[in-house]
Amino acid sequence: MDDIIQELRALRERVTGVQGCVIAGVDGLLLMWDTAGGQEPHDLAALAAAAVGVGRQAGLALRHGGFRETTIHSLRGYFTVYAVGESALLAVVGDDGMNVARLHLEARTVAPRLAAMLQATRPPQPELPELPQLARGHHAM
Repeated sequence: MDDIIQELRALRERVTGVQGCVIAGVDGLLLMWDTAGGQEPHDLAALAAAAVGVGRQAGLALRHGGFRETTIHSLRGYFTVYAVGESALLAVVGDDGMNVARLHLEARTVAPRLAAMLQATRPPQPELPELPQLARGHHAM
């Protein structure tokens, strides 16, 4: 997990204006963070999930496909969310001077590495037992 935190810190240090990064589940639960701007990491994780929800719906409605990333530009800053595999998100918050083009270049390279690192840290999932087969002509009640 230290490798993941190092990736987040490096992203914050390489891109001008980045104040913090969080890794969240697609459900909005905080997994890891590196912030320096005073934002609450749990709030960023929840906002990331909400932004992805809107992005996914837009992709479906417009027939543009699955979610990849979204950027919200407000009066005093940016909030950008990237898909990290199928089950995690990278959320980046930055001030109004954040170099968004540089962030996109860096984050699009970092996201697949983060996905691989997260996959490697996951405990093995137990296999589900097979369900018994019903005899032909019999129905379960």
